[in-house]
Parts: sequence; C-alpha cells; structure tokens
Amino acid sequence: MDEYWVAAAWSVAPTIVIAVLFFWILRSILTFDRTERRVYSEIEAAERAKRAQAAERTPPHDS
Repeated sequence: MDEYWVAAAWSVAPTIVIAVLFFWILRSILTFDRTERRVYSEIEAAERAKRAQAAERTPPHDS
C-alpha cells in the first residue's frame, strides 16, 4: 500500500511543480509591470512639471 502512495505522489509532483513555477512567473511579470507603470508615471509627472515651469518662465510670443 505504501508503494501506491509513493507512485501517486510522484505522479502529482510534476503537475504541482509546474503550477508553482507558472504562478511564480506570472506573479513576477505582474509585479514588474506594476513597478514599470509606477516609475513611468513618476517620470512623466516630472517631465510635465519641467515643461510647466519652462512655460511660466518664457514670455508669450506675439504672432
């Protein structure tokens, strides 16, 4: 009877390992994407602030 449970464990182990790897990879991708979007938003906000300051310093052009 012990051999049955060992065989069952070895049969299920690859599926569990693949599922854990898939979960870890997917979680890493989502975390990376979230971090990248946050950093991109910070950079974009800084660039918009620079442009707003530059626009305040320069006088308007007469056309």
